[in-house]
Amino acid sequence: MKNLHIALLSSIVLVLASCKKEVEKPKVIYDTVKGKGTTKVDSTQVAISDLPIQMEGTDYLIHPVGDLRVYERGTKARYGSSSVIDLSFTISNYGENEITGYLQNLKFQKTDSDSIRPLTDKPALIQTATYLKPISDRIKKQIMVYTMFDTDTNRDGKLDSSDIKCLYLSDISGKRFTKVSADFQELIDWNLIESKSRLYFRTVEDTNKNGQFDKNDVVQYNYIDLLSSEWKVTNYEPI
Repeated sequence: MKNLHIALLSSIVLVLASCKKEVEKPKVIYDTVKGKGTTKVDSTQVAISDLPIQMEGTDYLIHPVGDLRVYERGTKARYGSSSVIDLSFTISNYGENEITGYLQNLKFQKTDSDSIRPLTDKPALIQTATYLKPISDRIKKQIMVYTMFDTDTNRDGKLDSSDIKCLYLSDISGKRFTKVSADFQELIDWNLIESKSRLYFRTVEDTNKNGQFDKNDVVQYNYIDLLSSEWKVTNYEPI
């Protein structure tokens, strides 16, 4: 009988733990969100920059800027435990015209100048920065595409991957930094179609306003004609 009670208690604990795990924090809290939120800068973080990157065929250096990464590595000793602090001075990765990481900013410098300017003067968390090299020579435009987080949509006081991901464009100089995805719509993915000189992207809109993105919400399909002088977003309906 004692074993039966223990088994039942264990089952209840597992069920409660499972229910707790299934409850996800909302990506948007609408009762306090009125336009774009504000995010406080963590003064305890130390900002550093990786060495500059030059995209092939361009005249600009790009300096990735982010927080110094501090890791605590636990080690067991005979008479207790201690921890060792590891530092990572690398904040980004670069491969085939794309910078990845969790970056606070990117700074741009023309190769014949010592002047360095930031991409943005607002809080941001940049996940990817991609140079559209495949079409740059043909359309005579050098364009960068960014996936990033720009608003603390879940109101936890910080920008991270729990917030809504959005899409931005800029020139290779960092100028014309423009948001092209709609506010409070989660970016799903984007794709460059070289033959049409278009940037296609999908977002999901929280149409039932429950703070989550699920099967009951609506997927929006969009494209931008990169040949145009303006980055106008056009909605289309493939289904």
